[in-house]
Amino acid sequence: MNGKCALCEREGTQLTKHHLLPKEEGGTVDNIVLLCEACHRQIHALYINKELSVRLNTIEKLKVDSKINKYIKFIKKQPASKKVKISKSLEIKSKRR
Repeated sequence: MNGKCALCEREGTQLTKHHLLPKEEGGTVDNIVLLCEACHRQIHALYINKELSVRLNTIEKLKVDSKINKYIKFIKKQPASKKVKISKSLEIKSKRR
């Protein structure tokens, strides 16, 4: 489905469902927002689910977090059709091992 991303607010992007409260942390369909694929991938590349559930469980909290704020400024300038490379933070790489 195409539409407007709740995080970067670009229009015409392919949207995915993001659980603000991750399913493994008790999230349900009541905790879903629509994000473009790039923003969704970037969130999961930067944060573990525990951090998302405890500290970053709203769009407003995500938008002001320092780790993703720089990315949001970048992605807003990109056309909806552009495929963006995502790289995992070192913190995520070490926590997921």
